[in-house]
Amino acid sequence: MSNLGDSGAISLETKKQPSGCRDPIFAVVFYANLIIIAVLCIKFGPDAYKSNIDADSDSAADGDDDTADGDDASSPSLVGFLYAALGGSGISVVLSGLMILLMIPTASFLIKLALLFNVAMSGLLAVVAVATGNWPFAIIAVIFFLIFCCYAKAVWSRIPFATANLVTATKAIKVNFGVTLIGYVMVVLAIGWTVLWVTAFLGVQDSIIECVNVKDANGDDKTMCDNPNYGILFLFLVSYYFVHQVLKNVVHVTVAGVVGTWWFAPDEKGCCGKAIFGSLCRALTTSFGSICFGSLIVAAIQALRTLVDVAKSNDDIGNTLACCIDCLLSCIESIVEYFNKWAFIYVGLYGYGYCEAGKSVMTLFKDRGWDAIIADDLIGMVLGMLSLVVGLITGAFTLVFVETTSWFDEFLVDNTKGNAQVLAFIIGLIVGIFMCSILLSAIDSAVLAVIVLFAEAPAEFESNYPELSQDMRKAYAKAHPGYE
Repeated sequence: MSNLGDSGAISLETKKQPSGCRDPIFAVVFYANLIIIAVLCIKFGPDAYKSNIDADSDSAADGDDDTADGDDASSPSLVGFLYAALGGSGISVVLSGLMILLMIPTASFLIKLALLFNVAMSGLLAVVAVATGNWPFAIIAVIFFLIFCCYAKAVWSRIPFATANLVTATKAIKVNFGVTLIGYVMVVLAIGWTVLWVTAFLGVQDSIIECVNVKDANGDDKTMCDNPNYGILFLFLVSYYFVHQVLKNVVHVTVAGVVGTWWFAPDEKGCCGKAIFGSLCRALTTSFGSICFGSLIVAAIQALRTLVDVAKSNDDIGNTLACCIDCLLSCIESIVEYFNKWAFIYVGLYGYGYCEAGKSVMTLFKDRGWDAIIADDLIGMVLGMLSLVVGLITGAFTLVFVETTSWFDEFLVDNTKGNAQVLAFIIGLIVGIFMCSILLSAIDSAVLAVIVLFAEAPAEFESNYPELSQDMRKAYAKAHPGYE
């Protein structure tokens, strides 16, 4: 293992690429995709919704007599759950911010806790399986318990290095906290894209798929529709996943750029400073084609997996074959997504094209493979655990809303709001996990950037942040006694 502080350290100036758009053809494909879906939405969307509205109107007309005859079938208002979700969102954002502050002084403890938590949960599942006599599941649980125990023992010496990475990444995000807002903006855009895509898809589907009412064997009415056109369905699915992947990866690349600026130019830090806007601008312009390139690959794989599920549900493919294909595609998707996660760090840091970034990833894994993967995995456990904690606390707060507000009085039965409590807690749990995971994803991206930068530019780190640099060097030395 080479000395990290030698003269071979590669500075930003030697690796940063000349100005200019990378992989522009894929950016063109992205914009063409948006335009096509928008046109389809305008052309076919209104007809689909109109037919649904007409059907609902007919059903309402048929039911007028029943309503007039007597019983009021109105359901309790669900607006209380909306209020609870909005309140939970605000609470989870505050809690997520507190979790970032908590990670700095307790990073080592949290990593050890997350690692032992996985061991304990697998052991608990094994005990429960044995106690209930479910021996096949018990054998599998015991195997996983032993695997987690071996993994914990093997990586325990790497915890100090993972801790140093987490602390450094958290401090980088803390002084550039505005970058986390980009994640929430992208969520809003993703929701808008979903509405647009669904409208276009339903409209096109309504125009090409014919459905007829027939009688089944029992004489009951049944609607029979043509099988979907798998070619058109595949293109629609690629279109949908493509945009979502791009939105997610824009955040990832932006965070990498922010951490790179913090690493090399500390004076440009700030909650909404030059580092954030500059990185976001590069992600949406010169590096956008590279983001679209990698995103399109993953989107195509995800579309194929969904297509297999649809074909299996329509009995157009056997269950065994579908299972094998889905398993293969799932493995490929996981590998490509993990590769992309690292490649986009190089895109954000140095402005590489996608293929050139891929070559740098292979070099990184060749030189530092297990150190990078283990640090990433350990910190991922922590972030997942904290997201769950925030979700549980948010769920508890929604229970407080149920008991202390009048939002759920319509659900009061025998002086209890049991059904409302369960549903409110589930909503709070989901909202809390979702909102926290968005914010903590910035930490995850920052950790990868720190791992790459520590491998390639330790001299600048030592110069700008000597205390953090020394902590990371000492932690690395514990895992690699031969390091100086």
